[in-house]
Amino acid sequence: MAALGWLTPRRRSATARSVLAGEASAEAARKSTQEAQAPAPAPAEPEFPVHGDDRAAAFFDLDNTVMQGAALFHFGRGLYKRKFFETRDLARFAWQQAWFRLAGVEDPEHMQEARDSALSIVKGHRVRELQSIGEEIYDEYMAERIWPGTRALAQAHLDAGQKVWLVTAAPVEIAQVIARRLGLTGALGTVAESVAGVYTGRLVGEPLHGPAKAEAVRALAAAEGLDLSRCAAYSDSHNDIPMLSLVGHPYAINPDAKLRRHAREKDWRLRDYRTGRKAAKVGIPAAAGVGAVAGGTAAAIALHRRRR
Repeated sequence: MAALGWLTPRRRSATARSVLAGEASAEAARKSTQEAQAPAPAPAEPEFPVHGDDRAAAFFDLDNTVMQGAALFHFGRGLYKRKFFETRDLARFAWQQAWFRLAGVEDPEHMQEARDSALSIVKGHRVRELQSIGEEIYDEYMAERIWPGTRALAQAHLDAGQKVWLVTAAPVEIAQVIARRLGLTGALGTVAESVAGVYTGRLVGEPLHGPAKAEAVRALAAAEGLDLSRCAAYSDSHNDIPMLSLVGHPYAINPDAKLRRHAREKDWRLRDYRTGRKAAKVGIPAAAGVGAVAGGTAAAIALHRRRR
């Protein structure tokens, strides 16, 4: 039996060092298995907006990008309330606004008609008067129509220490009111001619629309010492492709069909803060207590349908 003693396992107590070695080996095996099974970590996206980059800025279109609907039409409603013009003019403003919001695009003919109407209405009024009224109109018709998602994007740039500008075809006085109320740096907008502080009913140059926006952004960037390749621009309209193409970080916000298609081709980022189908997303403008708006809009839509 003694000869077979080597076949019998020896009973030895584990030393502290052997216990430590065993535990370390088991932990290494377990960790190796987990690492083999875990997917490779995705590369981190670069920080944007870049904090402290004082050569970067952001440029935001206004109508249907920052604010639902068109600022000029809301401004017209406010002027009607203050008896700047008659009910038939309000019906025209209401129809133009309904078209803009239902179609979701800027129709050049409608926009030009709206600008001509606004210029004729303000002719002979003082610039300071319109600026003061603009503050009131913002509270009455515009404040509740700011897209929270776009507002958050603008705030991210401000928090990063960057300047943020509105760029719009709306009158510069109205654009400046909106920019100030949102805490933005300032605004680029259409300039109406004034002499001795009184509007003449004419524009300085042309409306800030399409290519004119790109030129305004280019000029401001040069004056401010900005590097456009480090800047961002945001818009809903294909008319603003020239402006979006200027910057290194273009965004399509609530885009129309042409801009959405272009953005996908160019691999631009898209954000859509609307929900549901287009007519449900943007809705028909509310009467806001003024019966003439609803009546004028309904009559205009009915007339449009009869013409089709």
